[in-house]
Amino acid sequence: MIFLTNLLGISQIDYIFIFDIFQYIALTSQNDISLKLYSEKCTQLLTDPEIRFAGIVDKDGKLVAGGFKAGLIPYEGDETRLHSFLEFVSKFSIRKEYDESLGPINYLAARRDKAVLVSFPFPISQILLLISAEPSVNIESLAKKAVKIFTHVN
Repeated sequence: MIFLTNLLGISQIDYIFIFDIFQYIALTSQNDISLKLYSEKCTQLLTDPEIRFAGIVDKDGKLVAGGFKAGLIPYEGDETRLHSFLEFVSKFSIRKEYDESLGPINYLAARRDKAVLVSFPFPISQILLLISAEPSVNIESLAKKAVKIFTHVN
């Protein structure tokens, strides 16, 4: 580092600052690419006529990719229900007490009168895929479709 700072004519503090900026830019670019890919995958899911919402939610509960199907008028309280389901799923997904004996959680599903809610935890990146679909949807077929679309993304 001393050789580089002498060669470039900058102080060690300036070198460290510049290095940190380049690391931040690299991480931000990688994150932007991941978010774009997640958005594309959510859009792919939304082509299914029974899916109303497909989104990626980060560990803080913030929607970072995807959303409601274009042109869809959400049911009254849809966003509130999704947020409540997300809170439940987040708490349940981080529990590891049965992972050793039963294996990790592949997905969680809740069938309601007006909608089916399914979540898929991505433990490595600490995000969730959250899907809301019509009550007539076959949950197992939906899960297989989501897994196929999101395979090799994480």
